[in-house]
Amino acid sequence: MSLLQQLRGTGVALVTPFQKDQSIDYSALARVIDFVINGGVEYVVTLGTTGETPTLTKEEKLQIAAFTFKQVNNRVPVVVGIGGNNTSELIKELNTFPLKDAAAVLSASPYYSKPSQEGLYEHYKALADASPKPILLYNVPGRTGRNVSASVITKLSKVPNIAGIKEAGSDMQQCMEIVRDKSSGFLIVSGDDALSMSQIACGFEGVISVAANAYPKAFSDMIRLSLQHKFPEANAIHYKLLKAYDYMFAENNPAGVKAFLHEMGLIENVLRLPVTPVSNALQEQIKAYVKNF
Repeated sequence: MSLLQQLRGTGVALVTPFQKDQSIDYSALARVIDFVINGGVEYVVTLGTTGETPTLTKEEKLQIAAFTFKQVNNRVPVVVGIGGNNTSELIKELNTFPLKDAAAVLSASPYYSKPSQEGLYEHYKALADASPKPILLYNVPGRTGRNVSASVITKLSKVPNIAGIKEAGSDMQQCMEIVRDKSSGFLIVSGDDALSMSQIACGFEGVISVAANAYPKAFSDMIRLSLQHKFPEANAIHYKLLKAYDYMFAENNPAGVKAFLHEMGLIENVLRLPVTPVSNALQEQIKAYVKNF
């Protein structure tokens, strides 16, 4: 099965549950992994931004990746997040991180330093040359401060070992330009839960979702219906989840989705600074939503 076939549909960007003492809660992580797989998602993504990677040590990242592979146990593909703004250090990480069982590497575009479009192209080309696994670009200008342009994404789609992109920008015209101009076999998935159905209508092949941590069955059903162009049926689920998207991203991600998972009894509502739990008012709204869903 090709990577395009493996990663078509819903991937879930896994949270990293913590115990009250801030240590990683592996029992809760196992519950979340089983919950989303049993809910029907097509694959999981470990060590993404939703996993609070900026506050994880290198050793913790290695342990989480190893635990995820073991818990998933080949039931679905696993994508590993390895991104940053130091190209040479990322190359070293790609060559030393245990990626044997990974389907692909999801790499967020360089943040803070705001490289030029040529710099972004050369960065990803260097990663692709070095990586033992296919690279998925991750364009998330709301976090990085720099959009990867449609023309650069199109150019990168022709680079060997670059297999696709998680597009988390909200510019729908750029999304359509990427679909129109990409090379054949290049996977395009959404990075925005609320826009994912619309983007699939434009030609995207799925989504890497935050909401699917909490609502894996409903969300992945909605995505599959969208991919079958059964939009009236998909709409019914989408609009039922729309308020959940608002709550999840109202104050911070992953604080929002962790609040949902806490109300569902899956994890403790604990995050590492500088991220804090959602406000009491939002927590009460989430509690009511979970109860009435």
